[in-house]
Amino acid sequence: MPREPAAIEPVDAADAGSTLMIHTAITQQDECAVAARHQAFLAAATSDNTRRTYRSSIRHYLDWGGVLPADEPAVIRYLVYFADALNPRTLALRLTALSQWHVHQGFADPAATPTVRKTLAGIARTHGRPKRKAKALPIEDLESIVAVLAAQGTLKGLRDNALLQVGFFGGFRRSELVTIEVDHITWDPQGITITLPRSKTDQTGEGVTKAIPYSPGPCCPATALRSWLEAAGVAGGPVFRSITKWGVVGVDGLNPASVNTILAGAAQLAKLDYVPDLSSHSLRRGMATSAHRAGADFRDIKRQGAWRHDGTVRGYIEEAGLFEENAASSLLRSRVKSS
Repeated sequence: MPREPAAIEPVDAADAGSTLMIHTAITQQDECAVAARHQAFLAAATSDNTRRTYRSSIRHYLDWGGVLPADEPAVIRYLVYFADALNPRTLALRLTALSQWHVHQGFADPAATPTVRKTLAGIARTHGRPKRKAKALPIEDLESIVAVLAAQGTLKGLRDNALLQVGFFGGFRRSELVTIEVDHITWDPQGITITLPRSKTDQTGEGVTKAIPYSPGPCCPATALRSWLEAAGVAGGPVFRSITKWGVVGVDGLNPASVNTILAGAAQLAKLDYVPDLSSHSLRRGMATSAHRAGADFRDIKRQGAWRHDGTVRGYIEEAGLFEENAASSLLRSRVKSS
């Protein structure tokens, strides 16, 4: 006669945590999946640009003849070897990459010792030089560029016009500009809003929204953008794409480095005399300095450029007022009035 199943004794709720245990069999496949996801999350904690920079720095150290893990004497020899050839800021970045490698691999960090840091400080005091800054593109020169591009009447001219205007008035970084997609854009009676799912200052994906109004003036980013999209037949996916010499529009978005090339080419067409001093960052700097001259509020400038630090924006504003807010100018003007 079959035996009845044993009765399950009720467990008091207060004792449940101590008496009930759930055993789950963890397979090797599960462990591998967890490890893979863990590595993916660790990788996501660092931006792609930073990761590429660190990899390049580590490769530079290895190409010099360094070995990993490193020790303090090797790091000092590396610094001394490149002290005359590399900018101290570049050497500091190389040290950061070496430090990160050792920390994440579980080794003692030879780049963080007091002697190494003092060596770097000495190199900076001996060979330090001002950081080369991209020249701000003033709105007057952007208007000259827009006029030249509009006169071309080509698909490339339409794209470059829209790209540079949206980049300037939206205060976008080049990495943000080339990732804009059609569904990021909302058309409004007052202008356009562009919402990026992620940016340099929004690594957790909360979204960054920029509003750009319509304008009856020489520049109108919203109109330029619509003209490009309609002419190129872009209805979805990346907004700014490559164009072949036969006028065929590509599928993928532009490479961030293309923004520098497009700006330089347009500036040459407009016969600007400071093309070598321009880069994609000239658009953001130009927006900030031109907006300040036009009377824009500090808070509004900072928000449009999505700058994290007040000091960055203040630096641009000081640059914009070098001649206007100037003690020498006040003195010279006073002498003209008195003469």
